[in-house]
Amino acid sequence: MTEREKMLAGELYAPSDPDLVKRHDRARTLFAKYNKTSCKQEKKRDKLIKQLFGKTGENIKVETPFFCDYGENIEVGENFSANYGCIILDVNKVKIGKNCMLAPNVGIYSATHPVRAEERYNGVELGFPVTIGDNCWIGGGAVICPGVTLGNNVVVGAGSVVTKSFGDNVVIAGNPAKVIREL
Repeated sequence: MTEREKMLAGELYAPSDPDLVKRHDRARTLFAKYNKTSCKQEKKRDKLIKQLFGKTGENIKVETPFFCDYGENIEVGENFSANYGCIILDVNKVKIGKNCMLAPNVGIYSATHPVRAEERYNGVELGFPVTIGDNCWIGGGAVICPGVTLGNNVVVGAGSVVTKSFGDNVVIAGNPAKVIREL
């Protein structure tokens, strides 16, 4: 397996692999250009973000600054909106459904590190996919951790840390997040 294949399979991989470094550099170049654009440069912004992301709907809006690892592992549906300061660490797939909104400073992290110190210090990393269903709203400053799946119509309270998966039609909040209300 290539290092990229290991990365996407949720196995330990070497981020220093030349192919991964090239892909990471491509993403950094694109989001740096994107972050320098003005909101008045709508066509340029649309072109850059659609180049960066692996898959998008037609109508998406991402405020600056925005940061990611690879970009190509991010898929967002129609009517996606990310407010200021969004970070998506996409060493594994990050799939976000249609009609989803991310408030300011949301972090979605598919990236993680080994628990065992000797593995961490050998320079290997790993990641697990994150999936967010349709019609979700992630509140300001919330963090979605590696391996989490959120169902459709989920609301995540501001400042929450989502460490496990939740089904459809719930409001979750807290650290760690728990269901506070069903919809």
